[in-house]
Amino acid sequence: MSAFITHFAFEFRTGLRNSTQLMMNYLFPLGFYVMTGLVMTQVNPGFRETMAPAMVVFVILAATMLGLPGPLVESREAGIYRSFKINGVPAASILSIPALSAVIHALIASTVVALTAAPLFGGRAPTNWLAFAGVTLLAALSCGALGALIGVMASNSRSVVLYSQLVFLPSMLIGGLMMPLTVLPAGVRPISALLPSAHAMQAFQGLAYGEAAAWSPWLAVGVLAAGGLIALALAIYLFNWDSNNATRRGHPLLALLALAPYVASLALVAG
Repeated sequence: MSAFITHFAFEFRTGLRNSTQLMMNYLFPLGFYVMTGLVMTQVNPGFRETMAPAMVVFVILAATMLGLPGPLVESREAGIYRSFKINGVPAASILSIPALSAVIHALIASTVVALTAAPLFGGRAPTNWLAFAGVTLLAALSCGALGALIGVMASNSRSVVLYSQLVFLPSMLIGGLMMPLTVLPAGVRPISALLPSAHAMQAFQGLAYGEAAAWSPWLAVGVLAAGGLIALALAIYLFNWDSNNATRRGHPLLALLALAPYVASLALVAG
């Protein structure tokens, strides 16, 4: 346990000292939050209704989708995990510690957003703060597991950027962050169910704000929980200690199984 705590403390401090991770964990998401609060609330006053949960989800995505996978790939390419294997460090710890560190950084930045959105920009405060906190934690853990899986399945530093953007960019466009899912074209709306951000936003809307959601908020909670658990299990199973190791325990395409809960929700939402 002491080794786990020491490793976690090192990873957590790295998230503050490393300029790239500091950018992804705090500077970029909080800077975007301030700019969005200054501009979007003037261009679209209705954005104030969903500003707090939308920016919380954005903070989580920045930390887990953009900030987490890259260092995992870089450490594997540098051969760091070989020394971990020699010293008996399990793969579960190697993955869970950076993921947990990214989640905690995301939760800290999310707290800043949640507490300042209303007084600074007129954002609407949730009617149920406990539900808001619960959905935030669930979304962070689910996205953290998915980010770890992306870091495991990416073959190099170039491909990790592509895989991360496959989640991040659609989340910004059709994930319910910048505009409610109800204003999306009817043919596009069900596709958003493939994104963790869309389920997080529906869970926020239904459970934290007590409003009608595009689909059941409890379905969204179940999908986030199932998706996170499957992604974490696959990340541990597919973990590769060394980039030069040609033999792997499973094919990287097995990572697509993490999409199963989202595909199932797509069928339910479309139906």
